[in-house]
Amino acid sequence: MKIDVLTLFPEMFSGPLDESIVQRARSNGLLELGIHNLRDYTHDRHKTVDDRPFGGGPGMLLKPEPIFEALDHLAKDKPFVVLLSPAGRVFNQSVAREMAQRKHILFICASYEGVDERVREALVDDELSIGDYVLTNGNLPAMVIIDAVVRLLPGALGDDASSSEESFSNGLLEYPQYTRPVEYRGSKVPEVLISGHHAKIAQWRREQSLAKTQARRPDLIQPSLDKPEKPAGSEENL
Repeated sequence: MKIDVLTLFPEMFSGPLDESIVQRARSNGLLELGIHNLRDYTHDRHKTVDDRPFGGGPGMLLKPEPIFEALDHLAKDKPFVVLLSPAGRVFNQSVAREMAQRKHILFICASYEGVDERVREALVDDELSIGDYVLTNGNLPAMVIIDAVVRLLPGALGDDASSSEESFSNGLLEYPQYTRPVEYRGSKVPEVLISGHHAKIAQWRREQSLAKTQARRPDLIQPSLDKPEKPAGSEENL
């Protein structure tokens, strides 16, 4: 997969995308990542990227010219262009799976009061938000989405089954997990998990996922119950 990011603050991406699973995916050739400074596509000595909105109002808007010119250069192979904006559809695991099927994604990180509407109309294929709140710019949402998408690429986690059993992968929150020691400070691992009885373990995990989701995110329950389960390794879980 190839991902390009167009931003006013490229330095913000150093660190979060240079560690852990994303960096491993880059090192293994699973991900080609490019971070591009929008100011590089300006032509005045002040590298101006914003201006006041017509009709008045607070704040500044990103001008269309630098963004259009950036995409003239970066989008020659017609990537899927995503604008990060509070007005976008809310990103979730289902959207992450959609995005993981793309060969090339280009993120435009909005700043200030947003972008000139002509950018949205002419260049953008999708518009995403990571929640119903406002951030300073689209950089953090871009990092969150990149991380969520890259971990779904085959080979990115080492064990591809890991992503199929995480929270939201089947519409429910993940069941409780335990490791050694069996007992610690008076608290024991549930007997079923050390029984070796795989069917009972699967049933216990399903029950625990339902109980946790009902307690913490009841809004997820009905859609998950309406959706028939498929066995691990099926097309839906890949």
